Amino acid sequence: MTAFDHDVVIVGSGFGGSVAALRLASKGYGVHVYEAGRRFADDDFAKSSWNLRRYLWAPALGCYGVQRIHKLPHVMILAGAGVGGGSLNYANTLYEPGPAFFTDPQWSALADWQGELAPHYATAKRMLGVVPEYPHEGPVERIMAGAADDLGVGETFRRAPVGVFFGTPGETVPDPFFGGDGPDRTGCTLCGNCMVGCRVGAKNTLAKNYLPLAERLGATIEPLRTVTEVRALPGGGYAVTTERSGARLRRVRRTVTAEQVVFAAGTWGTQQLLHRMKDSGALPGLSDALGRLTRTNSEALDGAVAVSVPEELGLARGVAITTSFHVDERTHVENVRYGPGSNLMGALASGLVPGGRPLPVRLGALVGGALRHPITTLRLSSLRRWSERGIIALVMQTADNSLTLSLKHRFGGRRVLTSAQGEGEPNPSHLPGAHLAAAAIAARMQSAGGVRAEARGSWPEVFGIPLTAHFLGGAVVSGSPERGVVDPYHRVWGHPGLHVVDGAAVPANPGVNPSLTITAMAERALSHWPRRSEADARPPQEELLA
Repeated sequence: MTAFDHDVVIVGSGFGGSVAALRLASKGYGVHVYEAGRRFADDDFAKSSWNLRRYLWAPALGCYGVQRIHKLPHVMILAGAGVGGGSLNYANTLYEPGPAFFTDPQWSALADWQGELAPHYATAKRMLGVVPEYPHEGPVERIMAGAADDLGVGETFRRAPVGVFFGTPGETVPDPFFGGDGPDRTGCTLCGNCMVGCRVGAKNTLAKNYLPLAERLGATIEPLRTVTEVRALPGGGYAVTTERSGARLRRVRRTVTAEQVVFAAGTWGTQQLLHRMKDSGALPGLSDALGRLTRTNSEALDGAVAVSVPEELGLARGVAITTSFHVDERTHVENVRYGPGSNLMGALASGLVPGGRPLPVRLGALVGGALRHPITTLRLSSLRRWSERGIIALVMQTADNSLTLSLKHRFGGRRVLTSAQGEGEPNPSHLPGAHLAAAAIAARMQSAGGVRAEARGSWPEVFGIPLTAHFLGGAVVSGSPERGVVDPYHRVWGHPGLHVVDGAAVPANPGVNPSLTITAMAERALSHWPRRSEADARPPQEELLA
């Protein structure tokens, strides 16, 4: 029998990788996790988004924070970095998607997915400490409820399910979730900086549940190591090569072997690695469907901003996302906040321009508005106390649209991801429902605060490029390698020792924050793994294709 350095190597420590680490360690596997980002203690997070070295992920510039930003021709992507992946900077919002997600044609014939995943959603909620409804009410929650009423959809308004330990604000207690096996926790202070990194210790990141429990069972996590290659070995198993994250002059590479490999580097990281391994021949026979059905959750980030701080409103107080409503049956709107002082992301905000029009028309509308109201435009565009003056509207859809990603060769041998419109509807450059919601929120904010407020868009949207915090798909669950990259058990077609258990495997736009769904799908996939040295009850891929 071939001796491997590890039974399983996991690439990434986000929602899929953390589930894999815990469940495989509990089944007796020797597990090693590579994470490109750094490990954070609570007080290591940035105090505000202006602390770039601790907030942004840009190793070439000496920034080793939690916020990644990627750019493709058709979308700008916000993602996470660090031990715990996207859980470090996500908005701790944990919705289940509606029926349209489970019945999407890409995978509906393979199983009754809503029934199949139900127990795993329950497990994911328990592990992530989901509070079914945000328990506080303030001005933002009332503004959102009023905006829903004004749009005639008040019956769809609800409080968000969130993964936060509320407890007593600022009070630290022994682990309240796992019988003392997890870390101590501190009650939420409603500081609003969930997405910069929770310095309080209240946010239920993966560093508070799955990962420490996995380490107690023997799983090892190696931060600041970027996987550069996964190569199939002639006698079975895989060679995994890494280098120190951000290394430029001395790229000292190390290679280990593993019997099996789990890809969980987030959709961007997993797709990038698989595309490169397909291109180089390191993983021969990877499906030609790689990159297809890449999803943006059909998303837009718009909002409303006041010209001055309406002190009585307290817009920055609370957790990141607290409420939502539906503009129509497939368009879901959530309020988003950053805490006081975290104003950097306001640099992405712009005036709201008419979507679906040629770029000169959009730019003309922007310039025309500025010329007509120069003082108001300057005040709205200012980053000073931006987080205290506005409400971000995160808008998501279950619409069946997609991108197709591929690898583009650049001068000097660089290989980078690029995008094209994919199957289904064109990936939208703007969402009319988002503009409606932003206008309704602005109107309610203005009436509640007594100051001028206006709907706002984003600079990428001005240039026809939407923003998404929920980049999904491209290595999706499928019934055959012609339609996707992984089988219904998340094994890579043609390489059953490889597995994809992160957002890249998600086959459709959920229309809600996808973290709970990624966790539940990973829980289901890992539940089918045998215990180490026991027989595998999963059918061989050949039988699935028969």
